[in-house]
Amino acid sequence: MIRDPQTLEALLDAVNRFVRERLVPAEALVAETDEIPDDIVREMKELGLFGLTVPEEYGGLGVTMEEEVMVMLAMGQTSPCFRSLFGTTVGIGSQGILFDGTEAQKKKYLPRLATGELIASFALTEPEAGSDAASLRTTAIREGDHYIVNGTKRFITNAPHAGIFTLMARTNPQDKGAGGVSAFIVEANTPGITIGLKDRKMGQRGAHTADVIFENCKVPVSQLIGDREGQGFKTAMKVLEKGRIHIAAICVGVAERMQRDALNYAIERKQFGQPIAEFQLVQAMLADNQAEIYAARCMVIDAARQRDEGRNVSTEASCCKLFASEMCGRVADRAVQIFGGAGYIADYGIERFYRDVRLFRLYEGTTQIQQIVIARNLVREATR
Repeated sequence: MIRDPQTLEALLDAVNRFVRERLVPAEALVAETDEIPDDIVREMKELGLFGLTVPEEYGGLGVTMEEEVMVMLAMGQTSPCFRSLFGTTVGIGSQGILFDGTEAQKKKYLPRLATGELIASFALTEPEAGSDAASLRTTAIREGDHYIVNGTKRFITNAPHAGIFTLMARTNPQDKGAGGVSAFIVEANTPGITIGLKDRKMGQRGAHTADVIFENCKVPVSQLIGDREGQGFKTAMKVLEKGRIHIAAICVGVAERMQRDALNYAIERKQFGQPIAEFQLVQAMLADNQAEIYAARCMVIDAARQRDEGRNVSTEASCCKLFASEMCGRVADRAVQIFGGAGYIADYGIERFYRDVRLFRLYEGTTQIQQIVIARNLVREATR
């Protein structure tokens, strides 16, 4: 659902120009230093990227799912680390507050998230609870007007920069399933929180993850999202469902970038007296890339439109995440193959994308978890 085509076009023009003129030239620097320059972060905030999904009444742009997808397709034309910096704020970090928070919680946090004053992180994954989110062990035990939180969260994107964490913790230790999990807004400066060292990752330098350790951390009762215990798992699933469409869109955008780089290289690179783009086996790889990119793009836009119409898109979101992330990996592999030996050399950049996109098949639900979600939904529908 695109509410105002002219407004969206203006936003996309601004984002595309920002990507082309500011982000692409900075890719090598960020890969080398593992830091996004402060002036680029400031420009992201000025563009409104941190407030994409925050409703206008709270100071954001309030984009629809389809509009969000179009912006992510544009952001995918550069290193995915740039999107990651604001991605947790517009997605999994803030959406729990938006979906299930009280009005007081929304008024307190959403305006500051929209401006980028606060960066939000999503604290769900643990050392022994990732794909099986219902088995998390972090506890939040109520004592008077506070909850005492203890536990460790792992691989938390933007943890070193976060101002708040959307935390999933078990408030009812007797309930070992999803019903014992609650969601909280925990401010990062709360005593008892320790941020671990930045993880050394395969790719996506400039996008930082780290452990978040809670040791007798006192969280006010007012920070319980929605003022209701036992709703945390449902909140997490709603957040992740939307996030899967968002990530699928990024996969498509990055695949388009890699395809463009591979095509340009194939046109310029000569072997046996002619461009390698004239060789049919190279053409076959380019053609396979384009067909898969087109299929994934259609899937993502269709799922976004269905969600905007209010439909249940649990299956469609998982289909998008599964297909688009796997597609992106195949495109990366073929792109390196088209570059040949140059594809293995850092100077050409494609090997960086090859490493960067490997993460897409893992976070916000692995490919295997998406398969389980899709299959269970199919069985459920067929046996009603």
